[in-house]
Amino acid sequence: MSEQRISASSYSNTAPLIWSFLYGSKRGKYEVILDTAPARSAELLAQNRVDAALVPVIAYQLIEDVRLIPDVCVGAKKQVRSVCLVTKGKDLENVKSVSLDISSKTSVALTKIIFREFLGFEPKWIDAKPDIDKMLEESDCALLIGDPALLINYKLRITNYELHVFDLVELWRKFTGFGFVFAMWMTRNETCEIDFAEARDEGLQHLDEIIANYEDEIKLSYEDFTKYLMENISFSVDESMQKGLELYFKLAHKHKLIESQKPLQFIASTKS
Repeated sequence: MSEQRISASSYSNTAPLIWSFLYGSKRGKYEVILDTAPARSAELLAQNRVDAALVPVIAYQLIEDVRLIPDVCVGAKKQVRSVCLVTKGKDLENVKSVSLDISSKTSVALTKIIFREFLGFEPKWIDAKPDIDKMLEESDCALLIGDPALLINYKLRITNYELHVFDLVELWRKFTGFGFVFAMWMTRNETCEIDFAEARDEGLQHLDEIIANYEDEIKLSYEDFTKYLMENISFSVDESMQKGLELYFKLAHKHKLIESQKPLQFIASTKS
């Protein structure tokens, strides 16, 4: 049997999903490709260079013949903390320009939906690298994703100007009542032999090791980091999150962020 390849981003919120493949019981069984940008995993999947990838959910609507691997995800029910809009004290209703961290197309599309569908207007969009100072020099508002967003509270403590942080899942839930799914494992095959749910469960049993791996990169206390991974991030898809995903795709299509909207299709189970 040829070795299967999987890809995922190296954000801290993906770590419980890939720990097993790097350090646990699934180590050495599959080739793992990591990248700092979630969009890179989507590219690899679209090019058939990996068998499965943990990718931003918008990729489901953009990659031909792709299927979802059920239940396992990176999402949030109420507050995510690692995807946010930041202003220099302005309310979102007064924003005229937004600098977008384009490393995740899902969050970019969610931002545009929030402004177009719920706030009722469209600011000027500016693509940018995730540098909060430069982003807010160019724009009234900045979209930050992943660990740069998670560090925003640390940034608040060392800056001398007021920042207003808007959690994207809090905004989404305020307007829709649903949770949100940011990323899921996907494949272009009809089935997948890899047990991603088992890998997730093993990873969640080793949060101490995961947090230790990131302690030099992410300036959060152990307690705060643990709360983020255990309470803010949801690694399983519940009913509210699935309904939120379906609505997200519907609104993305309505606002021409995707050309067509296909229904959710999951891989066939390989278990008896």
